[in-house]
Amino acid sequence: MFGHLAPKLMDGARRQEITTVADAAPRGGVAGLARSPAVSLFEEGRNCYRAVHASRAALLVDAADYFKAFMQAAQRATRSIVIVGWDFDTRTRLHCDTVRSDVPDTLGAFLNYLVRRRRGLNVYVLNWDYPMVFGTDRELPPRLGFGWKPRRRVHLEYDNTHPAGGSHHQKIVVIDDAIAFSGGLDLTSRRWDTCEHKADDPRRISADVPYPPFHDVMAAVDGEAARVLGAIVRDRWQLATGRTLGPPADAARDRWPGELKPDLTNVTVGISRTALEAEERPAVREVEALFFDMIARARRHICIENQYFTSQKIAAALEARLLEPDGPEIVLVVRLLSHGWLEEHTMEVLRTHNIRRLVAADRNGRFRVYYPYVPGLKDGTCVDIHSKVLVVDDEWLRIGSANICNRSMGLDTECDLTFEARGDAAVSEVIRNFRNRLLGEHLGVDPGEFQKQIERTGSLHAAIAALQSDQRTLKTLDELPEWPEAVIDAAALADPERLVSLDRLMKEFSPARTRDRTRAPWGMLALAAVIIGGFAAMWRFTPLAELVSAERIVGWAADFAGNPWAPVVVLAAYTPACLVLFPRPLITLFAVVAFGPWIGFTCAIGGVILAALVTYFAGRHLNRATIRRIAGNRVNRLGNVLRRRGLLAVTAVRLVPLAPFAVVGIVAGAIRIKLWHFTLGTAVGMLPGALAATVFGDQLQEALRDPARINYWLVAGVAVVFVAGMMLVRRWFKAQLA
Repeated sequence: MFGHLAPKLMDGARRQEITTVADAAPRGGVAGLARSPAVSLFEEGRNCYRAVHASRAALLVDAADYFKAFMQAAQRATRSIVIVGWDFDTRTRLHCDTVRSDVPDTLGAFLNYLVRRRRGLNVYVLNWDYPMVFGTDRELPPRLGFGWKPRRRVHLEYDNTHPAGGSHHQKIVVIDDAIAFSGGLDLTSRRWDTCEHKADDPRRISADVPYPPFHDVMAAVDGEAARVLGAIVRDRWQLATGRTLGPPADAARDRWPGELKPDLTNVTVGISRTALEAEERPAVREVEALFFDMIARARRHICIENQYFTSQKIAAALEARLLEPDGPEIVLVVRLLSHGWLEEHTMEVLRTHNIRRLVAADRNGRFRVYYPYVPGLKDGTCVDIHSKVLVVDDEWLRIGSANICNRSMGLDTECDLTFEARGDAAVSEVIRNFRNRLLGEHLGVDPGEFQKQIERTGSLHAAIAALQSDQRTLKTLDELPEWPEAVIDAAALADPERLVSLDRLMKEFSPARTRDRTRAPWGMLALAAVIIGGFAAMWRFTPLAELVSAERIVGWAADFAGNPWAPVVVLAAYTPACLVLFPRPLITLFAVVAFGPWIGFTCAIGGVILAALVTYFAGRHLNRATIRRIAGNRVNRLGNVLRRRGLLAVTAVRLVPLAPFAVVGIVAGAIRIKLWHFTLGTAVGMLPGALAATVFGDQLQEALRDPARINYWLVAGVAVVFVAGMMLVRRWFKAQLA
């Protein structure tokens, strides 16, 4: 196992760093907590919102069981059903039974059916108001007049209270404050599956397109736990809509479906959240604190099943336990593949980095990483592990919405439920059996067989190894590519722990930093000159010239330019480039080589304006209060300058990049700068940069043909004018902010 990854010896300083990070839980860490299960893990206000009682709790594995339980409970509702989630799709099939029924099987029709048959019932749906990048996988909002038509007492709203980069990630359904569901599953498409996860299940289809097996977990609770979750979702509704929802009058009545067998009775539930600071509300980081505490309290086993594994702090806490001579076994179950190229080169890179870190610390063979394998799946697909589960010993079971990633610790809204045994043998047995059920499901064996192997071998890893097969099984993830530190640092941009506020960006104006920032363009220009010269020398004086010759490169660019759709592709490329912070000058360089300087320059300006308009109109739909909360006082001053100086200010802020391109557009749209001011200011402000990139692109093309043809005077002249202009504009803008 990981034989090619020899554990690295760490010096005392490195060991101290790991221990410090692991103990850095909120309010002084977890070092002082006893590891005895008799001491409750929960501490309200630090690692949980409330520690409450549930008379019944059911543990629902995979969407077939959850959707069925939701339908059964919803039909018992009399007053209210509140649904909050990351996604919501009215076309979702809630069951795939072939038996005819009067109850609709699609979500939208089902909700309309409920309010039609029960006069006093209201349904409230709060969906995350997602950015356009997620739109291709989602249903068009019914508010636009397409598709589903909600009935009068079905209220659909979109939560846009999150800053750019954040999301509402809780998945909660509360029915009459009497029963609540919470976990990792949204009521949306491409989620339904059974625990069998068959490779070719014909029922697993969305919009007539099959999708791979999907695995996730939810919990159902009643009693005080359901009432507290009801308060949480009503609070979110009020924050998003400005309207107040009161608790149902008859919340004490039983809504638990007779068909839903509870796994736990009379159990303590800790409800933990993540939320950004909002208005006068402090930030909430209970999810993160509870992760630290659960890892620190583990004595024998830590079993993790999670969609992501990118949080450096959680990895450090696990690393500290591996460095202990008698620490717990750690089982990590993840999915094999990522969703698309972007996730592969961001979240998978970060996951690999964390896994390598733990492998290096694992001197006693207590850490393994697995992924579910189902034979017969198509190439490029896998069992999609979407669950967020943590089981520690036989004492704590955690089911929630929070991934083990940075954004779930501080940027997105999350909600996790943790069940605690506190020495209750019956609860401990349920937690142990549930862990065995999950691992047994992936191995293709029943929980009892898995427990027998644990008792025989004394180890989770040994039990898994004994039950591995060539059929459905858990395979060891040992393909861990090496990634340069620069790639890891770049990937970290996709998983921020907190918002990079515009207020921080404005600190670039401070006098102490002015000198450093004014030197930056010279370094960038010198680097560009070195790159141009290096490419020219490499292609002219090395054997690479025979394979990648200047003529071939120019020919490839010419072939691309010969397509009638080529300019459209280049124009459109600037928008996603601006959103993901991809260097726009590289696109301009390619356009100049492909089309020549004039058409390349035109594509650059046109593409930049198109991207700017996309971000501007996105900002027009953002809540102004949200922008103010993100910005802070100093950026409010910037907004005042933009309003007062209009065209001139937009030009200046585009010429001197004080904030990411997309952020400037969003803020400008949110504060309602005149469209023609914004468009013209963007065009004029981006003109020097586009011109500089065009000149460099033209000279690069000359260098490809013959380095002697480079006009160094032209390159130097453009550099001087560009830097001088930036310095003058910076000085003017600072004066306006004073």
